[in-house]
Amino acid sequence: MHLKNISWQNKTFPELTTDELYDLLKLRIDVFVVEQSCFYPDLDDHDRHPLTQHLFCYQDGLMSAYLRILPKGLTYPNYISIGRVVTASDARGTGLGHELIKAGLAACSTFFPDDKLKISAQEHLEAFYNQHGFTRVSEMYLEDDIPHIGMVKN
Repeated sequence: MHLKNISWQNKTFPELTTDELYDLLKLRIDVFVVEQSCFYPDLDDHDRHPLTQHLFCYQDGLMSAYLRILPKGLTYPNYISIGRVVTASDARGTGLGHELIKAGLAACSTFFPDDKLKISAQEHLEAFYNQHGFTRVSEMYLEDDIPHIGMVKN
């Protein structure tokens, strides 16, 4: 799979079609639960918050990348956050992950222009997020038995 004809979509929970909801949950479960063998409660009600933004794209009829943007107060009291950042296994190495983060940052600026951004990143992705202006602000901690770090956007 390579980058072509990518059309980013950004929707709130009620705007998602049944198929889009199925596809984003399937992608998240395929990667986080099955591939990473991480058993965690993916359905945390944050998806349904009225201000949560769901950003995703399809390639060749399959959802290939997804993230959600959570409003201030859901994950961190003073920051919005990006989470559930995921690319399909066959889309990795194409640059799609970088395009996903760029689109996510643009959506943050649009929907939450005055808010600061903080993420909980898998520690091995620190350099990836550094390329997008994020700085580490915590020691490593385990989240669902996976090493994570706190990072803020400069």
